[in-house]
Amino acid sequence: MMYFLSQGFRVVAHDRRGHGRSSQVHTGHDMDHYASDASAVAEHLDLRNAIHIGHSTGGGEVARYVVKYGEPQGRVAKAVHLAYVPPLMLKTEKNPGGTPIEVFDGFRKALADNWAQFFLDVPSGPFYGFNRSGTKSSQGIIQN
Repeated sequence: MMYFLSQGFRVVAHDRRGHGRSSQVHTGHDMDHYASDASAVAEHLDLRNAIHIGHSTGGGEVARYVVKYGEPQGRVAKAVHLAYVPPLMLKTEKNPGGTPIEVFDGFRKALADNWAQFFLDVPSGPFYGFNRSGTKSSQGIIQN
């Protein structure tokens, strides 16, 4: 963001529900809600011809936003995806390379069993790849 600011661009970064300083809600964590929230920000600020940049979950949010709101409302000039999560991660007949449902079932169970521990366990292993041989974990990243 700092780079774009230094180049004279206006930069708007919204605080996605459940992240940062927003309320820590336990519902609405899906691409439809994220896209709807982004649309509310774009409408409130009357953004036009905006370049939407998304990284990780933000990339999936950008994809859903552009299709569902941005393009129909004429608000998007470009979209950029950086190492993003696709809008559909689940393995299905039409998405055979997706993640098996058992992984998501495990996440749901872990969240229900111990919400706080889940947010230490996921970055300790699969999220940052610290569970792979030859990698060195970072306690700072995990705790952040």
